[in-house]
Formats: sequence, structure tokens, C-alpha cells
Amino acid sequence: MRPRVPCLAVVAVACCWSAGCAIARPDRAIRAATGSVSEQLCSAAFVSGVDPDRFYAESLAPEGGMGLIAPALQYEVDRAARTVRTTVAGGFASRAEARELAGCVLVHDEPPVELPPGFSLAAQPPALPPMSGPALVEPDDPALRAALDRAFAETDDPPHHWTKAVVVAHAGRIVAERYADGYGIDTPLPGNSVTKSVTSALIAILVREGRLRVDERAPVAAWANPHDPRHAITIDELLRMTSGLPLDESFGGWDRAARLWFLEPDQAAYAESASLESPPGTAWRYSDGGYAILARIVRDRVGGSADDVLRFAHDELFAPLGMEHAVLQLDSTGTPVGSRGMLATARDWTRFGQLFLTDGLAGQRRILPEGWVAYATTRSLDAGYGAGFWLDVTDALIPSWGIRWGLPHAPRDAYFARGYLGQYVVVVPSADLVVARFGTSHGPGHDVELVGRLVADVIAALG
Repeated sequence: MRPRVPCLAVVAVACCWSAGCAIARPDRAIRAATGSVSEQLCSAAFVSGVDPDRFYAESLAPEGGMGLIAPALQYEVDRAARTVRTTVAGGFASRAEARELAGCVLVHDEPPVELPPGFSLAAQPPALPPMSGPALVEPDDPALRAALDRAFAETDDPPHHWTKAVVVAHAGRIVAERYADGYGIDTPLPGNSVTKSVTSALIAILVREGRLRVDERAPVAAWANPHDPRHAITIDELLRMTSGLPLDESFGGWDRAARLWFLEPDQAAYAESASLESPPGTAWRYSDGGYAILARIVRDRVGGSADDVLRFAHDELFAPLGMEHAVLQLDSTGTPVGSRGMLATARDWTRFGQLFLTDGLAGQRRILPEGWVAYATTRSLDAGYGAGFWLDVTDALIPSWGIRWGLPHAPRDAYFARGYLGQYVVVVPSADLVVARFGTSHGPGHDVELVGRLVADVIAALG
């Protein structure tokens, strides 16, 4: 419980502030805030198993606009019921509940889709040998230890780095790792937009199985009319964020992405309703909505139900790689939150990155189609983005954001999955290297400089 004294004056100020944001109605802005707190604290408490008060203080309280409503915000973590309920001034209530095998889900007016009674995921032997034993891998090399020291060094004043985990894998083996207090080898960490790279991999598996083609039009019923300009959007353009759908993350607090995640029970349907900003294939715009649509396509192609898609992800991706703690969260309709909803341990995220060093092979088992890695890391238009991965091919700044596309100090062949507040899975083929770094950085670029330096330090240490 985090008690707060209701303060209607503060809420009024917040409502006036929010009226000029992308979510036009002030009540929606406040509801998005309470939804964000409920859903993320639920995941922190019941999936990650970390202190929700600490998570709130580090991850949520520093967010833009939160200070305006914080004096009136109250959240309650009910451990018996496995729920989190958040209000502002006693109203604008949002509630999230934890479910076995599927993380946390926000409860809207209609109850969320339930998994079948007794649903389980069958244990499978991984196709790959373990990357390490059960014990923490302490590096023997002083240079590697120094690289971890720098990655975990903290500033006296905000913005802080708050690094939670670093795992370094070289030649298929973990050679160094470190965790912050309260975190460890078995702590599932939110990937935020690192999840997009996983959604891309699930699409890839369907391509390998012949159930999808990247050049086919996206199978979206709402776009079926040939006179609808969205009818021409392809799977490839959704993966590359060149679909023409609008930029939906402005970091203004309550943009289209916030509504997608925290107000809409059917995230794909909301994403499909967006109008185009440009003809498909002509411009790059960051699009969480595109990945919400891709997640729905995956669900529909593997059977159409929540249990179908969870079993598919487990049997075809997580289990073969030995990702033992991966949790793919769902929206109320049973569709994966494909833009940001997955949690996994830092070791699991490293195993995912390792898959791309082998062109999609897990041992002798092919997971991704042959050549998929080259496809996923081919530049889209003039962006530093491929098909689910960021590329280190340009020093330019991302339009509208003013942060770098690539990783400073890292080799040009590096590519990476990237998530809000400093989540990174970096793959460097020339060094046979995967570096996973997870943290909570509210600074510009979300610690892209720190992570680039970490990669460079590790490569220097490995020689």
C-alpha cells in the first residue's frame, strides 16, 4: 500500500495539463496513468518478485507528468488476491490481476479472456546446451570486472542509471554477469520494447513453417476493402515500421501508445483503426500499433486463442532455447502485448540474442528461416532499423526523438533489441558476442551511451 492524501486541486491541475496531449479527454490521461501503475506494479510484484514500492519510485514516479498527480495517487498491492488497484483522488480506478503463465492483465469493463482450466506448458529439453551452470558467473579477467564496475557505477544526482542486470556471452558461453541488490539469475525483467524483437521472431517461425510470407498483405479484416489505403500494408512494412501508420510514442506522457497499452482492452483493434500518415513503404515511423497488429496475426495463425499462442511461443521459441522464465503477457482478448509485454531473466534474454548469432539455429534445430537474420538486420529506408532490430549503421538522430539510432563506440556490425528505460540485448557477430543490459534510466537516450561503452569495454577485455 502506498497511501496518498486525495487532493482534488492537484487532479484539476493534471487534467488541465493533460487536455493538450494526444489523448484529448483529461479523464483518459488520468486513467492511462492509473492503468500504467497498476499493470507495471502487478508485473513487478507477481512476475519479477521485486519490491513494488522501489519499482514505483524508480520506474514510475520520475515519468513526465506523474509529479502532477502523485500527491493524489494511491496504489494497493493485494498479495492474497494477486491484484494491484490504483486510484487518483479516489477515482479513475484501474486494476490489474496476475495470472499463472501469462503475467498480468489490466481488467477493463469486460473480464479478460481466461486460459482453460488446468492449462500448462509441457516441459521440453532445450535444443541448446546450457550457456552456464546455476551459479553466478563471476569474471576472472580484471578488465571484464572493470567493465561491469563501470556499467553499475551510479550517479549522485538524477538521471540515474539504476542498472539491474548485465550478462555477457562470448562464443556461446556466459563469461560475466552481475545483478543489482534484489535482483538475480531467476528474476524476470520487463523487456519493454525488446518484446518487439521477440514478436518479429514469432513471425519468422510462421514464415519458416509456410504459414506467412513477409511480402503478403497484412491479413487484417478492417483493411480488407481494396479502396482502403491500408489494404496495401504488408507484413514486411509492419515489421520495419514503414507501414505509414502514425508515430505513436511521443514521450509526452499520454500519447497513442499509452492509450493502446493502458486503456484499450483490444490493442490490435485500436491499432488497426489508425489512419495513415504516409503511403505504405515510403517513410519510417515508430509504431507500437504495428507490433500489436503483428501479435494478433501470430495469435490468429496458430489457432486464435490465448492458450494456442502461449503454447506456440513456448514450444517453438522459448523451450528450444532454454528460456525457462519467459512470460508473454496478454491483453484482455488473449493477444500477446507484442510491442512491450514480455518479461524474462537476463540469461533468457541472452539466450534469445544468441539465436541470432547462429542464423536462427538452436543446436541442430532450425528456429528461424535460413537467412532471416540478414533480412531482420537489413536497413529500412534511411532509418537505423531493420525488421525488429536496431542497427548501428548511422550516427544520425532519430526524427522527433533527438537520440541516436545506433550504439556509440560499438562495432558497425552490432545490432540490438532496445526497450524503454534502458533495456538492451546487443548482438555483435564480429566478436561472437551477446551483451544483455537491463536497467531503469530516465535520461536522454535511456543509457544508449552507457551500453555502447559497455560493449566496447567488453570487446577490448576479450581481446
